[in-house]
Amino acid sequence: MGVVCALIQVFGLVLIARILLEWLALPDDHAMTRVRAVLRRITDPVLTPIRRVIPPIRVGGAGIDLSPLVVFVGLGLVGAAIC
Repeated sequence: MGVVCALIQVFGLVLIARILLEWLALPDDHAMTRVRAVLRRITDPVLTPIRRVIPPIRVGGAGIDLSPLVVFVGLGLVGAAIC
């Protein structure tokens, strides 16, 4: 169980890092752009199916993606049940 709990925590941290990097407007040649791409490859397999069910909410010209919130709730529930 300890490994699963650690993976849940690490995935949560990776998701937070991805969310923060998504807010930054970075040029294509910036090193953090590559980091953001890696974080997307790690988190998209979990976020994409949720986005199909709950698409981003349009607010003016911006969209609010609720899929990370759903994942955090799910991680919290799974973590509470097994950790």
